[in-house]
Amino acid sequence: MNEKIIDGKMVSLKVEEELCQKISKLKDKLTLVVISVGDDPASKVYVRQKEKKAIKIGYNFLNLHYDKISETSLIREIKKLNKNAEITGIIVQLPLPSYLDKNKVLNTISPLKDVDGLTDSNLIKLVKKEETLVPCTPKGVMTLLDYYKIPFQGKRVVVVGRSELVGLPLFHLLLNKNATVTLCHSKTEDLKSYTKNADILIVAVGRKDLITPDMIKDNCIIIDVGINRVDNKLYGDVANECMEKASLMTPVPGGVGPMTVISLMENVYLAYEHSKCQNKG
Repeated sequence: MNEKIIDGKMVSLKVEEELCQKISKLKDKLTLVVISVGDDPASKVYVRQKEKKAIKIGYNFLNLHYDKISETSLIREIKKLNKNAEITGIIVQLPLPSYLDKNKVLNTISPLKDVDGLTDSNLIKLVKKEETLVPCTPKGVMTLLDYYKIPFQGKRVVVVGRSELVGLPLFHLLLNKNATVTLCHSKTEDLKSYTKNADILIVAVGRKDLITPDMIKDNCIIIDVGINRVDNKLYGDVANECMEKASLMTPVPGGVGPMTVISLMENVYLAYEHSKCQNKG
């Protein structure tokens, strides 16, 4: 095993083991609902992954799939799930067909059941450093960094990509850990001048080999969130050659991917815990 590899598969299995122990002690059966609309092939794969992991951990799993549904009807269905005490967590599988307003649909989910952490309410709590359900990929990245005991305080962290799914939440999570964070994006000029100074570089863009060895400094730590399918093979956003210069780096596949799925499962348990606290209150 390459000692430079940050092994997401191994860490996700350790998190899964701890989670299974917690779940086995519960009297209640937790239920995750995934809503999917349309015929996106990648979405089907992701839904199957979530179903497999949820069942393995001991959750009930329900996939509500619609070939086509009006926005009004979809919102009505989500509101029903919000009111159903048997449902612990709800996610809407993205991307949604373009005729649906993504933000309107996502913000219909009750923040207490928003296990993807994508409602405006939960994102605002994250910014304000309040306890909340954190988006799964950023949560998984932070778990990896914690597991490998990577210090943040005083470190220069560069995040490339500003999506609401990954880049923006990561920026705030890292800031909350006292890192000095720079957020770069498609309009950043001379990207190399930023990445070259990073102690920790996190890349979430979706472009194969965006980061090359000349763009990083020796012994930096690289978290590659990118997934790019080319000729039926998976590649990250960071060229494999960067492994030689880095002190630690996540592979693709087997790095951040497994952490995203297990972080979702953790969020289902957290949603259950939060709802218990609310009911007591």
